[in-house]
Amino acid sequence: MGGTVLDTFSLSGKRALVTGGNRGLGKAFAVALAEAGAAVALCGRDADRNAEAVREAAEAGLNLLPITADITDEREVERMTGQAIEALGGLDVLVNNAGICYHNDSWNVTDAEWDEVFDLNVRALWKCSLAAGRHMADAGGGSIVNIGSISGIIVNRPQWQPAYNASKAAVHQLTKSLAAEWAPSGIRVNAVAPGYVKTDMAPVDRPEFRRHWLEDAPQQRFALPEEIAPSVVFLASDAASFITGSVLVIDGGYTVF
Repeated sequence: MGGTVLDTFSLSGKRALVTGGNRGLGKAFAVALAEAGAAVALCGRDADRNAEAVREAAEAGLNLLPITADITDEREVERMTGQAIEALGGLDVLVNNAGICYHNDSWNVTDAEWDEVFDLNVRALWKCSLAAGRHMADAGGGSIVNIGSISGIIVNRPQWQPAYNASKAAVHQLTKSLAAEWAPSGIRVNAVAPGYVKTDMAPVDRPEFRRHWLEDAPQQRFALPEEIAPSVVFLASDAASFITGSVLVIDGGYTVF
């Protein structure tokens, strides 16, 4: 192997697709992958928000391809994947980021909330992985990075969110299952498990959450999306060539207590 160790982190020549890539963590992932040299498509349900994310990236000199799709619809998953493959010339990296969370105790979780969480967080991730994985297997390999959560490891407090916690535990186990099955095809499957990150989905600034969300963590702070993104780039890159079936916890030490 030629080049330096830093060369192994480069995604130059790689083609990547990020679901839920128009805001928050997903947008940070799409931008980071592009900065690392990948050609990147982002997918989201909101065409206007997709366009805004692309415009912001263009101002930074980055070219992102927007795809509008609802990945809870399997036909939309196939269309999205095909569109990304056609536009980018292939697909080497899939980041399964799209997700949703409800704060609700178990007695009051509705069937509609449970279904919505599992349809997006688990079933859509599964379908996206299959669609991208088939192409990667035919092409000789690739890397899938799933966005799990510390909620798949611990039970969050003070809020109750049993559906979300169960869905992220499923993501972690599905990551391991696909990693084992798809390794002979050259496909690596890993996950990151972020702690509390400042996004629209995690109101880290609200005082009622500070005691348990921030003060209970060794670093006693929340993360910014840009602090999670480098680990996604790492797992997508050749620097992680011997890593598959892993769940990388990025939580400021939260889960050590």
